[in-house]
Amino acid sequence: MRIATWNVNSIRSRIDRVESFLTRHEVDVLAVQETKAKVDQLPTMGLQALGYEVAAAGVNQWNGVAVISRVGIEDVQVGFDGMPGWGEPAESEARAVGAVCGGLRIWSLYVPNGRKPDDPHYAYKLDWLAALKEAARAWQDEPSALVGDWNVCPYDEDCFDPSQFKNSTHLTPAERAAFFAIEADFRDVVRPYAPGPEVYTYWDYFRQRFERNRGLRIDFVLGSPSFAERVTGAFIDREERAGKGASDHAPVVVDLD
Repeated sequence: MRIATWNVNSIRSRIDRVESFLTRHEVDVLAVQETKAKVDQLPTMGLQALGYEVAAAGVNQWNGVAVISRVGIEDVQVGFDGMPGWGEPAESEARAVGAVCGGLRIWSLYVPNGRKPDDPHYAYKLDWLAALKEAARAWQDEPSALVGDWNVCPYDEDCFDPSQFKNSTHLTPAERAAFFAIEADFRDVVRPYAPGPEVYTYWDYFRQRFERNRGLRIDFVLGSPSFAERVTGAFIDREERAGKGASDHAPVVVDLD
């Protein structure tokens, strides 16, 4: 089985790329983030014609997540237990959707950005990750994976220049600690097959960041023990970041026995 995760940065703008990617790599399950669409706005006709089903969460033009599967979709869950909300009053955002696909529980996750360490959004991010760790205990004894855009660089090598992020998010000790707390139970199954340094999944559109390989590694597949033991390979499809109309993220692909 082949699964993948990809922050598409607007699925309506990039549905042709999504359909081509699924076909070219023969992907069985694709978790997408930042769909930027309500559920009834998702362009699913082409996906259905290719044999895929879709489970999604989306409430406005921001955020949005989905699981796209050709091996079935069961036990769909929008959000996880204890997931905090954002705003006044706090409301749940479309940042998590999970489903059982071909016997694997796949969670498509779009972790809050955090903005700046002194911004309330940063505390929201840490609370969100803490709640995810607690909720994930229910899935760690089954073949399951937490996949998506984590907005965290766990190691310095995951950032093109850590010194540029001294007063920013993504590399702070608290964010890294929150990530590692989850990784204690769900292992990063991609890094062994795509080790760094200078291996990234995100490149800003500005200042020729992609052409200069000035990126961040923030998209991960964290697998439970019974998921991780089935992994036979993984890669980052860097070429999908190239060309006109590309997302600023590259897909991350994992193969399982």
